[in-house]
Amino acid sequence: MNRDLVKTAKIFKAFSVAIRLEILDLLKNGEECACVLLEKLDLTQSGLSYHMKILTESGIVIAREEGKWVYYTISDQGRQKIIQMFLSSTARN
Repeated sequence: MNRDLVKTAKIFKAFSVAIRLEILDLLKNGEECACVLLEKLDLTQSGLSYHMKILTESGIVIAREEGKWVYYTISDQGRQKIIQMFLSSTARN
């Protein structure tokens, strides 16, 4: 299968669930600790981890560890992927 299509499928998967869109909305202004995301979302720790794994595997979100906490942010590459994907998906041939 075409690698670009696999990458695009991962990005679409990341956007296919409302809670992940809510997570991206919380991250749009910058980095957030997982602890803050847990406070603002109606998720368990394992639920948040599941959704963050999908977002990080898509390349949209990056994670960094500091002590016992994980901090998440939308990657610059992720922002570009989002824009490019939607533009190419809706472009006329």
